[in-house]
Amino acid sequence: MKIAVLGASAGIGLQCVRLALQKGHEVVALSRRVVPLPDHAQLIRVQGSATDARAVRSAVEGAEAVLVTLGVKSPLPTTVFSDSSRILLQVLKEIGSLPTLIVLTGFGTGDSWSYNSFPMKILFTLLLKQVYVDKGVQEQLIAAGYSRWEMVRPGRLTNGSMTGRYRVLDTLVEGMKVGAIARADVAQFLVAQAEHPTYLGKYPALTY
Repeated sequence: MKIAVLGASAGIGLQCVRLALQKGHEVVALSRRVVPLPDHAQLIRVQGSATDARAVRSAVEGAEAVLVTLGVKSPLPTTVFSDSSRILLQVLKEIGSLPTLIVLTGFGTGDSWSYNSFPMKILFTLLLKQVYVDKGVQEQLIAAGYSRWEMVRPGRLTNGSMTGRYRVLDTLVEGMKVGAIARADVAQFLVAQAEHPTYLGKYPALTY
């Protein structure tokens, strides 16, 4: 299948590209920087911003699934998540396409905020609040403006190896514990959902 990855040059996005190629998929990788991977017959690189409609169109046209794995390095206020979502939705409408959108946000986004542990609430308040505010807007825009989506909310990200052994929690429950999970396992989940989406219209949280 053809999978587009928006935000493909590092972290989970880059791992998604590698894994999807290993599984034999055609991958279109959109990133501001050159994707640090060797040339591959199944890899198409699109260099540009997820807020550039022309670049987004080049990446998603013909894709059966779109993995949105954008990230920012600064805790300062941002609108990159909401701005890119508006562009993506507009492009998909213009080209008349309905791929599965697998959107990476994070546990603590939207209505999951109040289910975070007390230490994580402190961390979010001090360092990540503004980023997660915009991720919340991203979730709202896609849920309201598109029909085929999953919002994936991993817990605290680590650089551990892929295990394939993690919990998927798709219901918010008082006292639930969402802790750490490796980026490699998150990438595995995202690619698996691109292949066979089983959480459409849901907000699965990932944790060990």
